[in-house]
Amino acid sequence: MKHDIMGKSCRYWIGVVSASHVSRGVEGGFAQLCHGKAAPLRRMQPGDWLIYYSPKTDMKDGDPLQAFTAIGQVQDDYVYEYRMSETFVPFRRNIRYMECKEAKIRPLLEKLSFTRGVKNWGYSFRFGHFEILEEDFRVIADIMLNREAKYI
Repeated sequence: MKHDIMGKSCRYWIGVVSASHVSRGVEGGFAQLCHGKAAPLRRMQPGDWLIYYSPKTDMKDGDPLQAFTAIGQVQDDYVYEYRMSETFVPFRRNIRYMECKEAKIRPLLEKLSFTRGVKNWGYSFRFGHFEILEEDFRVIADIMLNREAKYI
């Protein structure tokens, strides 16, 4: 686990969300996970990193994508409700996203500790949100980010 200059630990997370929903989050500067549940958002702390994995382009009828689609850092301690409709009020968390490119997972399967040698590698993604090792984060981030990566 990496520590920042204040000695605080930094953790690394994967969030599983369709690419179209990831785009909305990046545009709005927020994360929304596991169908709007608060618990996964509360597990993350300011300074932690979140990488989105998108199995499909769209939640219901999307095409298969199987790619990491966004990367950002948790900005504060604020987990808040956001009314999307009369019947859906999900929780969100402020994220500062970086410019990045999509990274397909297939070339990385044998490089990531949570997929290496695992026949049913997609199983861990079914949880919707899980912690990864710093080494795994770096493998994915190195592909997604260029040298001049900028926050957006």
